[in-house]
Amino acid sequence: MTAIESQMTYNSSYTIQHEETYMTQEDDWDRDLLLDPAWEKQQRKTFTAWCNSHLRKAGTQIENIEEDFRNGLKLMLLLEVISGERLPKPDKGKMRFHKIANVNKALDFICSKGVKLVSIGAEEIVDGNVKMTLGMIWTIILRFAIQDISVEETSAKEGLLLWCQRKTAPYRNVNVQNFHISWKDGLALCALIHRHRPDLIDYSKLRKDDPIGNLNTAFEVAEKYLDIPKMLDAEDIVNTPKPDEKAIMTYVSCFYHAFAGAEQAETAANRICKVLAVNQENEKLMEEYEKLASELLEWIRRTIPWLENRVAEQTMRAMQQKLEDFRDYRRVHKPPRVQEKCQLEINFNTLQTKLRLSNRPAFMPSEGKMVSDIANAWKGLEQVEKGYEEWLLTEIRRLERLDHLAEKFKQKCAMHEAWTGGKEDLLSQKDYESASLMEIRALMRKHEAFESDLAAHQDRVEQIAAIAQELNELDYHDAATVNARCQGICDQWDNLGTLTQKRRDALERVEKLWETIDQLYLEFAKRAAPFNNWMDGAMEDLQDMFIVHSIEEIQSLITAHDQFKATLPEADKERMATIGIHNEILKIAQTYGIKLSGINPYTNLSQQDINNKWDTVKHLVPLRDQMLQEEVARQQANERLRRQFAAQANIIGPWIQTKMEEISHVSVDIAGSLEEQMNSLKQYEQNIINYKSNIDKLEGDHQLSQESLIFDNKHTNYSMEHVRVGWEQLLTTIARTINEVENQILTRDAKGISQEQLNEFRASFNHFDRKRNGMMDPDDFRACLISMGYDLGEVEFARIMTLVDPNNTGVVTFQAFIDFMTRETAETDTAEQVMASFKILASDKNYITVDELRRELPPEQAEYCISRMTRYVGADAPPGALDYISFSSALYGESDL
Repeated sequence: MTAIESQMTYNSSYTIQHEETYMTQEDDWDRDLLLDPAWEKQQRKTFTAWCNSHLRKAGTQIENIEEDFRNGLKLMLLLEVISGERLPKPDKGKMRFHKIANVNKALDFICSKGVKLVSIGAEEIVDGNVKMTLGMIWTIILRFAIQDISVEETSAKEGLLLWCQRKTAPYRNVNVQNFHISWKDGLALCALIHRHRPDLIDYSKLRKDDPIGNLNTAFEVAEKYLDIPKMLDAEDIVNTPKPDEKAIMTYVSCFYHAFAGAEQAETAANRICKVLAVNQENEKLMEEYEKLASELLEWIRRTIPWLENRVAEQTMRAMQQKLEDFRDYRRVHKPPRVQEKCQLEINFNTLQTKLRLSNRPAFMPSEGKMVSDIANAWKGLEQVEKGYEEWLLTEIRRLERLDHLAEKFKQKCAMHEAWTGGKEDLLSQKDYESASLMEIRALMRKHEAFESDLAAHQDRVEQIAAIAQELNELDYHDAATVNARCQGICDQWDNLGTLTQKRRDALERVEKLWETIDQLYLEFAKRAAPFNNWMDGAMEDLQDMFIVHSIEEIQSLITAHDQFKATLPEADKERMATIGIHNEILKIAQTYGIKLSGINPYTNLSQQDINNKWDTVKHLVPLRDQMLQEEVARQQANERLRRQFAAQANIIGPWIQTKMEEISHVSVDIAGSLEEQMNSLKQYEQNIINYKSNIDKLEGDHQLSQESLIFDNKHTNYSMEHVRVGWEQLLTTIARTINEVENQILTRDAKGISQEQLNEFRASFNHFDRKRNGMMDPDDFRACLISMGYDLGEVEFARIMTLVDPNNTGVVTFQAFIDFMTRETAETDTAEQVMASFKILASDKNYITVDELRRELPPEQAEYCISRMTRYVGADAPPGALDYISFSSALYGESDL
C-alpha cells in the first residue's frame, strides 16, 4: 500500500467518525455577505494568496480565482497538495462536461472529508460564479487550515480566537474579541509576531493611530521572515467598517501554523524557570540552616566545657562568684539560643516540606549538623547544665564543714599515734622460737591481754578513717596531707593486726607443727587431684572447634560458655584453697625454720603444676569469648542481611504481582478508548522503569548475602530468583500489552474499525475469556463465534483455527481474534489495487520513472520504491524505467501477474 493510499484509508475512517461534525459546521454560511463589494474584494485577494501559497509547492499558481478553477484541474491539484492524498485521474478534455466532471471529483473529495457543501454545484464553479467559488474555497480553508486548530477544550474558530487572545493578552492597546474590527489597527498582528519573534518588530515604537503603517509592517515582516504571503491590503481593512471575518481568519490561521512549534519551547522555558525558582529558594533555606546550625553548635561547644568545669574554689567568695556567673548565663545567654534552636527545627521542617512538595530529594545537612545532631548536642548541654547550680551550693556548704572536720582529725590522730608507739617492735619479737612449753603458754596469755587492748582502740581508727573519708568527699584543699597521715595510721593498724595474728598463730601452732604439716600434705593431695582433672577437661572444652549456621546455635554455645565461666569463681576459690594449703606448709616451715624435703608423699602434683594449668585456663577463656563473639557478630550480620533482603523482597514481590494484575485489568478494560489504554499502560511502564532502582538495591543485598554464604532466609518466601523471574515477566507483560494495544490501534486505523466495534469485539472476547488471562481456548473461541452469528462446521472451524492459531499453540489471543474479525468485516488492499494506483501515477504506462516517483510520492516513500523496484524490460521504456508491477506483487508475496 502506498503512502497516498494509506493516508486515504486513514482519512476515510476518520471521516466516518466525524462526519456529523463536519456536515453541520458551516450551516451558517451566509452568501449574501459576499454581495458587499469590499468583503468580496478582500476575500478574492486573501483566498487567491492562500491558494497560491499551496499551489506553488506544485510549481503553479492562479491569477483569477473564479476563472482558473473552472476546468477543475488546479482545484484538484490544490486539494492533493493540502491533503497529501491522490485524487482520481482528471479528465483531459476541454468540453464543458469534462470540466464539470473534474470539478465534481474535487467536490466529492471535499464531501468525503465530512464537509457539507450547501448549494455549491460543479456547474456554478465551471460557469465562474464568484460567490460560489469563494464559498467553496472558504469551505476548503476551514476544513484543512482551521478545523484542526485546538486550544484546551476549544477547536476551530473558537480555538484560534482563544489562541490569539492568550498570545496578545500582555500587549497594550490589543483586545482581540473577534476576527474583524479587533484587527483593524494592525497592533494585534504585530503583537502575535512580537510574542514569538521579538527580534522582528520593535513593538514599543508602534502607534495605535497609524493602523496602515502597523498592518503593512506586519504584512512585510510575515512575508519576508515567516513565509506567510501577503493576503490582505492595509487600506481595504482600515477603510472597511467591518473587515471580512473569513479573510482575517484565513490570514491569522497562517500565523497559528507558523508559530505552533514555539509553544513547546515556551512551555519548557516556563517549566525551567519555575524549577529554578524553587531550587534557588530551597538553596537559600539550606544555606540559612547550615549557618544557624553552625553558630548554635559552636556556642554549645564553647559552653559545655565551662559547665563541665567543676573545679571547686578554695574560698567562699570565689564560689559565690561562680554562682552569680551561672545565674547570669541562665537569665541572659541561654534564652536567645533556645529560640534559635526552635527556629532551626522549624526551618528544617519547612524546607523538607517544600522539597517533598516540589518532588525534590530530602535535604541532608552536612555531617554533624542534622537536627538530631543538634538535639543530641543540646541534650548534652542540658545534661551538663543539670545540677551545676546544686553543685555550687553544695560546694559552699562543703567549705563551711571542712574547717571543723580538719581540726577534729588532727586531735584524734595525735592520740592514736601516742598509743601505738613501740607496739610493732614488741609484736615482731621471736622469743617463742627458743621458749619452752610453759613459757609459750605464758606468752600466749600476755598476747591475749594485748589483743583485748588492740580491739578497744579499733573504734578510734575507724573514726579517723571516717573523718578522712568525709574530708575527701568534701574535696578538702589539703586532702593530700590528710590522706597521707590517715594512710599511715591505717597501714600501721593493719600491720599491728597482722603482727598480732602472726604471733598468735606461731604460739598456737608451734607444738603441733609437724603433725599439722603432715595433715596439710594429705589435704593438699585430696584437693589437687580432682581439681587437676577438672582443669584438663576445661582446657579440652575451651579449645574445641565449632561450626554454626544461626544465631540460635551460637547463642547455645555462648550460654554453655557463660555457665562454665560462672563456675570459675568457685574453681578459683578451690585453687586458692588448695594452693593455700601448700603455702601454709611453706609458711610454717619458713616461720619456724623447718626444712622440708619438697616431696609430698601423697601426690606427684605440685603447687606450680596447679598454677600453670590455671593460668592456661584463664588464658583460654578470653580467647574462647573472642571466638564466640566474632561468630555472634558474623551471625548477627548475616541475620541483618536476611532481614534487610526480606524487608525489600516482601514489598517488591507483592508489588510486582499487583502490577501484573493491574496491567491485566487495563488490557481487558473496555471503558475507554485504545489511546486511553495506551496512556495508562505507558504510565504503568514508566512506573515500572522508575521502580528498577529497588530491584537493583535488592540485587546488591542478595550479592552481599551470597558473599556471606547465606543460603536460607526464614523471613521471606521470595528468593532473588523469584523476584528476577517476576520482574522479567512484568517487563515482558507490559511490553507485550503495549504492543497488543499498538497493534489494535494500527488494526483499527488501517481497517476502518470504529471504537464501538472494537469495544464490542473486546466485550465478546472478555465474556468467553473464562480464565481472564487474555487468551481463549478453542472451545471458548468456537462458542464466541457462534454467539456472533457464525454457522460453523468442523471443516470451517478448522480453517479458522489455522488463521488465528497458525503455530498450533492451543489458544487464541485477543490480537489474533481482532485480526480475524477485521479480516471478516473490513476490506483489505490487494496487489491489483496497488498496481492500479501505480498505473495512475505512471499515466497508464506499464512502467514508472524515477522522476515520477519523486514527484508524486513523499521523499521517504519515493526512495523506498526506487531502491526496491527492478528495471523494466521493454522496448517502449526509456532508460532507468522501473517495474512497478512485479514490485506490487512482491509486496503481497504473489508471483507476477
